[in-house]
Amino acid sequence: MTLPLGILDAIAVALFLGAWLAHHFFSERRSNGLNSAMARRRRDWMERMAERDARMPDSITNQGLQNGAAFFASTSLLAVGGALAALRSSNEAVQIFAALPFGIATTPQLYDLKVLGFAGIFVYAFFKFVWAYRLFNYGSILIVCTPLANRAGTPEMAIAIERAARMNVAAGKHFNRGLRTLFFALAYLGWFVSPTLLMVTTAAVVVVLWRRQFASEPLAAAMYGE
Repeated sequence: MTLPLGILDAIAVALFLGAWLAHHFFSERRSNGLNSAMARRRRDWMERMAERDARMPDSITNQGLQNGAAFFASTSLLAVGGALAALRSSNEAVQIFAALPFGIATTPQLYDLKVLGFAGIFVYAFFKFVWAYRLFNYGSILIVCTPLANRAGTPEMAIAIERAARMNVAAGKHFNRGLRTLFFALAYLGWFVSPTLLMVTTAAVVVVLWRRQFASEPLAAAMYGE
């Protein structure tokens, strides 16, 4: 059985996946990006947290991050359900696309493949957000487990700070991966029109994400004073 995929479609999908992986690599490995700067601020947060005996503000902040992950996990799950529901009307969708002003040509098989790919993207996002939610939950436990401020400077306190910082950084990393997936899901929508538009939307998303990651005001704010 051969896939209903033309050469241009295959090239566009390969460029889409390649751009996604490349941005993933650069945004997480380079130390001058927004993600890396915020990872350092997360460590600063855990160090300030250890100086307080009353850690209610830290718990509330961590809960807010956890709620954000829960919201996006729910949204991703709804998107998966919507995509799977769309598989039930392949023939109608093909007719609708053909009736559009530009006369988008597709087949039920290719449409189903595109929808399954769209669903797969959101399944990945769902797992990332759920894992981030769980890690933020673990982070709350590690905040509570941190010794009181009078233990500052002890090996026990240093270990507790490092544990909490690593857990928070890991949670933020997976949350960022989930958000990145949502941005590329928007780029993927271009494929429903044409493989050429997929390449254009992929390039547009990469430019937007690169600018936000490496040349934005939030980056300057996060790195101010370094």
